[in-house]
Amino acid sequence: MALESTAQPSLRDRALRLLEKGQPGDKASLYFDYFLSGLIVVNVLCICIESVPELAVSYGETLSAIEVFSMVIFSTEYWARVWVAASKVEDGASEFARRLRYILSPNGLVDLIAILPNLLEYAGLGLDLRWVRILRLLRLLKISHYTPAFTTLFDVLREERYPLSATLYLLLVAMFFSSAALYVLEGELQEGFRSIPDAMWWSIITLTTVGYGDVSPVSALGKVVGALTAIMGVMTVAMMTGIVASSFANKMNLRKETLQNQIIESLEDGIISDNELDEINRLAGALELSKEEVDTLIRYEKLRLGKQRLK
Repeated sequence: MALESTAQPSLRDRALRLLEKGQPGDKASLYFDYFLSGLIVVNVLCICIESVPELAVSYGETLSAIEVFSMVIFSTEYWARVWVAASKVEDGASEFARRLRYILSPNGLVDLIAILPNLLEYAGLGLDLRWVRILRLLRLLKISHYTPAFTTLFDVLREERYPLSATLYLLLVAMFFSSAALYVLEGELQEGFRSIPDAMWWSIITLTTVGYGDVSPVSALGKVVGALTAIMGVMTVAMMTGIVASSFANKMNLRKETLQNQIIESLEDGIISDNELDEINRLAGALELSKEEVDTLIRYEKLRLGKQRLK
């Protein structure tokens, strides 16, 4: 029993390292990420092919085999993630609490959704299989496990939720006022403005600068309101874009500075320990830096610190 208890954590820790996003230098974890990312892309392509009746008939057996293989891989991955979640030491929580925290987390829900369509299909609930198959497209969200871009974007949206909410509020106000104005001015002239909800379609398309052109004002005052609505849309969309872009750039710069500071702190004693190297690789992984790039940064900082000490 003693041998089993000492061997089990190391196996689970290694599985955790394999399942988490691969760090520079950890080839096994990186290859695993590439394999699952490629499988997700193949699944999306298969779903698109299935929607073409001729191709679905010609390649039905191949598509079914790929789906069964994917189901086995994604199901195994999900239960493995549930198992290794107990290795994440978080504020003294029990193993059950850690696993439950993963299951209810955004990543855990995405992993569950990846296998849910197959579970619904095999359950025989009489559901429309077209909808069940389309739900498999949600597997594309699993790529967020293997690239920091999605994580960074979610962090930006969370941190900038107040200015984004204020901008969205302006957009909603403009939508309601412009819809009401066009309902009053054009309601008796066009079918598309017979009610405020009908006019909202035109308002949304105008505010987002899409402009399908299926319905547009014909009266003079209606055109004035349309022009003001378009200007408001350009302003609010530009504000949202600017907020997200600026915050995204600041977030990446902050991560670069954090990595640089970590390297400098690790080199203070002239030796980078294994724990320090793991932390450097973790920070570098968030920036999608390769092992060669990390080694170059370390050599650069070592050379720069050496010159400073000579002075």
